[in-house]
Amino acid sequence: MVHVILFAYVFGARESTGIVLPMLIAGDIFAMTVYGKHANWKYVRRMFGPAMIGVVAGWLLMFRLDEKYYRPLIGTIILGLTVLQIIRIWKEEWLADVPHARWFAWSMGILVGLTTMLANAAGPVFGLYLLAIGLPKMEFVGTAAWFFLLLNISKIPFSWSLGLIRLDTLALNAALMPLIGLGLWIGTMVVRRIPQKLFDSLILIFTGVAALRMLFL
Repeated sequence: MVHVILFAYVFGARESTGIVLPMLIAGDIFAMTVYGKHANWKYVRRMFGPAMIGVVAGWLLMFRLDEKYYRPLIGTIILGLTVLQIIRIWKEEWLADVPHARWFAWSMGILVGLTTMLANAAGPVFGLYLLAIGLPKMEFVGTAAWFFLLLNISKIPFSWSLGLIRLDTLALNAALMPLIGLGLWIGTMVVRRIPQKLFDSLILIFTGVAALRMLFL
């Protein structure tokens, strides 16, 4: 979520979505090559169709929605999902069957597509879904890597049609590419060394803080 906030500060919420997208794809390609073999394709297939419905819905909204409503809308959605996951941890029996229900997967998939199109902010939504179904750390990262590579590539025509990807934004992407590589290398070192429980806890903490920051940005 850090990139969403920083790039929104510099370029504006709407404009930043097109600037960030090619950099995300570069990161997705790297993550897929490192962790892709751990992917659980059952959940990639289950979520991709609903996510594309959300992408189309988000694309249509971007023709009408004022920029000032982007972040509060997404922040509210993500914060609500974070609270739901915390409830599941405290009172697991309350929502024991929810994560594996078809309606839950479809709802989360559509939210993933909507939030990724509006603000490239679907990571926390998809992350909460993978936490809810209990994927181990390496399957979590591998599944997310393949899912977002396919989803972000699918978003290119939509962002291009909105004028959010242009030659000048691609030039900026090229200039930043070495730094993306450095960040990816650091990330691989962190993921291999962090314990599972700490991994899950940090995802929830960072997601909640980022959601609050989006609400009050």
